Amino acid sequence: MLLRPTFLERTMNTLRRLMGPLVACIIGVGFANSQSWQPLTHQPTFNAGAMLLLTDGSILVHSEPNALVTTSTDYNSWYKLTPDSSGNYVNGTWSQVAAPAGYAPLYFGSAVLPDGRVLVEGGEYDCSSGTCNAAWTNQGAIYDPVKNSWTAVAPPAGWKTIGDAQAMILPNGTYMQANCCTKESALFNPKTLTWTPTGKGKFDIFDEEGWTLLPSGKVLTVDAYVFQYDANGKNYELYNPATGSWTTPGSTPVQLWDSCGGENLASYELGPAILRPDGTVFYSGANTCGAAHTAIYNSRTGTWTAGPDFPGALGSADGPAALEPNGKVLIFTSTSRFYPPGGQFLEWDGTTLTLVAPPANAELDASYVGHLLVLPTGQIMFTDFGNDVEIFNPSSGGNPSWAPSISSLPGTLQRGKTYAISGTQFNGLSEGSAYGDDFQNATNFPLVRIVNRDTGHVFYCRTHDHSTMAVATGSKKVSTKFDVPANLEKGVSQVFVVANGISSSPYWVTVQ
Repeated sequence: MLLRPTFLERTMNTLRRLMGPLVACIIGVGFANSQSWQPLTHQPTFNAGAMLLLTDGSILVHSEPNALVTTSTDYNSWYKLTPDSSGNYVNGTWSQVAAPAGYAPLYFGSAVLPDGRVLVEGGEYDCSSGTCNAAWTNQGAIYDPVKNSWTAVAPPAGWKTIGDAQAMILPNGTYMQANCCTKESALFNPKTLTWTPTGKGKFDIFDEEGWTLLPSGKVLTVDAYVFQYDANGKNYELYNPATGSWTTPGSTPVQLWDSCGGENLASYELGPAILRPDGTVFYSGANTCGAAHTAIYNSRTGTWTAGPDFPGALGSADGPAALEPNGKVLIFTSTSRFYPPGGQFLEWDGTTLTLVAPPANAELDASYVGHLLVLPTGQIMFTDFGNDVEIFNPSSGGNPSWAPSISSLPGTLQRGKTYAISGTQFNGLSEGSAYGDDFQNATNFPLVRIVNRDTGHVFYCRTHDHSTMAVATGSKKVSTKFDVPANLEKGVSQVFVVANGISSSPYWVTVQ
């Protein structure tokens, strides 16, 4: 439950913005130069914040002004970015969609449900009046992209808060939500909009922690010791969906949460954690009493090893990370837990951390204002509460063995009809992105992309009713349903399944 910068701190941060370009020189680390950033051709007219990939290939984005650089008070609006006819997001166009009545949260739990709807829960701040007030609200709402409408969702029984708590889709497709301020968590039924308690045995409250879905189906978290301060605490926990309980198998090799300054001054923050194709989880730290540590969890052996410290004064106290299709992890960091500017990107390739040249606006940012999302093209989208949205182009593509593979699909598709498609690795090898608490935008679900042979035009079909929401499913047969757009061009076409920016080989069909 970290309070955001005061007016005085924001003023100091504005002064420090001039120092952003100097950070790379100060910490003495060179930049990788094979990647690139591109600004959107059509930048948003609003301040872009949290974003989620919808199952029709469009991007749902929340209007979240950055108090450091704007006087905007629009926290209630939602927008959609749609790629152009070539499937290009850089040249995509914006449209405003419906907003939930009376519910304008900042820093909240979120996920795309297996039926294609979006659930948003809680909020550290209530911004419905145009001014954000710390509330740790228990409000929630579910968005239906087909109907373009929101429905209010009541909180679990007895919950007074949800706040900026963690959320996740479990392998069986069930949404799990934590309470920021207690040890409570609950499972959501999207048909009845009701909740069932789960999560016995939690060591400490959920505040500031993040969740990572493992190939085993279990959920990994590292404890942040909020209201249970232990300067040397290193517990990690695993949630087992089969038993609905948490266990504490042991300790991390280094401290990842920020205990700097003692019980009253510590931020208790953690950094993002990303599962990679090799089964390891790269966990970013936020402890800046000297250096921010990292650690690697081997999900196959259940063991930890210490990773390299972040260079210089960098850390990721509330910050995003995303998995590139090539298996590298892109992490957004800044120079202090007190959120001054000086934002920098790093890549973890499984062995080393390397600085990546950031887009110009990122050097004015603190890590907590960043958001990263893996696009169906394999690119990564970056927002920072401003109206300069940037697209990252990784240096290379994915390993073919990580790609989805289509095994069953009718050879003829009728426009306006719904079909089933099956194969392997439809959900990818990871959730794709992480932040911790404050927001979630996992992309471990299949998209269906159709490309007309004659025109080259790209169409995304809305997918729904995925057979699983697990990651790294290997040779297990999985499936999803998809709706063929009524305006899909007729003729011979290629069908692709895409997961976490990695595409299958084409499957040829005829559209009638």
